[in-house]
Amino acid sequence: MFVIPGLTSDTDQKLTRAAAQQLSRNWPVLLLNGALLIVAGILIFSIDWTVSELATFIGALFILQGLVEAVTTGIGARVRRANVITGLLSIAAGVAIIVWPEPGVLAVAIFLGAWLIVSGTLAITGAFAARRLLPDWWLLLTLGVLEIPLGVLALAAPGATLAALITVSGIWAVVIGVMRIVIAFELKRLPKDVDAAFSASANGAVRQSGTPRRRVPVGQS
Repeated sequence: MFVIPGLTSDTDQKLTRAAAQQLSRNWPVLLLNGALLIVAGILIFSIDWTVSELATFIGALFILQGLVEAVTTGIGARVRRANVITGLLSIAAGVAIIVWPEPGVLAVAIFLGAWLIVSGTLAITGAFAARRLLPDWWLLLTLGVLEIPLGVLALAAPGATLAALITVSGIWAVVIGVMRIVIAFELKRLPKDVDAAFSASANGAVRQSGTPRRRVPVGQS
């Protein structure tokens, strides 16, 4: 989402103030996305769905997630392109679920499970790529670790029941929504964290390089 493997070089291992500001611009979108996912999760658990209705709703969530991914900026043009491609794939999956003729539980579960595994894997690889750049890279790792088991659960018995599909999709929407809200607020204060870290590093360097000097009384050399 923000960093991809192989993006940084050995000479570029620190998050600059400009990069932090660029990343922090994503926080309102992620905050809104997280809030909508939580509401969607509550609705999934609250409504007596038919398979067709749930398929349409999940497809709409996929499209929403794809739009958010496509407009999310990261560090470098490669990340931007990767986000756009990932977003378009999510949108395509959402459209496929919606237009699938007479969608059954099997089709919806396969789409949902496969995409959660893909999305979780991307989040985990991105987290490890960002561990030297983002202080809160573990949040992305947590996001991926949460998505993959849900995807496996959806694929483990894809033809099970509508209730099982509701459970998986509802948990995914609420949990991932909460995580995105947490990430949003972390990104919001990222520039301040970078400033604080830079100030602490600069002060430490001054203390280490500075040597005590004897005070010379006025008038003496």
